[in-house]
Amino acid sequence: MDMDAFGGGIRNGILNLNVKDQQSLYAIYMPFVHNGGLFIPTRKKYMLGDEVFILLDLMDEPERIPLTGKVVWITPKGAGSNRREGVGIQLNEKHAEMQGKFETYLAGMLESEKPTSTM
Repeated sequence: MDMDAFGGGIRNGILNLNVKDQQSLYAIYMPFVHNGGLFIPTRKKYMLGDEVFILLDLMDEPERIPLTGKVVWITPKGAGSNRREGVGIQLNEKHAEMQGKFETYLAGMLESEKPTSTM
């Protein structure tokens, strides 16, 4: 899974996310977030509530998917438990169909006890 963050300011910019397989999606998907959420490893500093723009390369999808959302989760550097530094993004309600798409890709995995990047 290749992740890169860049942008025009301290707490804004574009987050690029490349999800190559089902295991990678499982690790970053946040099903407990209203409208669905994604954890994006990044060293950029964000605050809760910051609006972000995401360009998502998702497995078999033919084109990058532009998404917007807000920061609802922060894992700081050195958080322990082998957690990666990054942010959890709640997808904007206009992207509600993405939650279904993610859950279709993850059919049968969501009930797993395997740890993710957030839980």
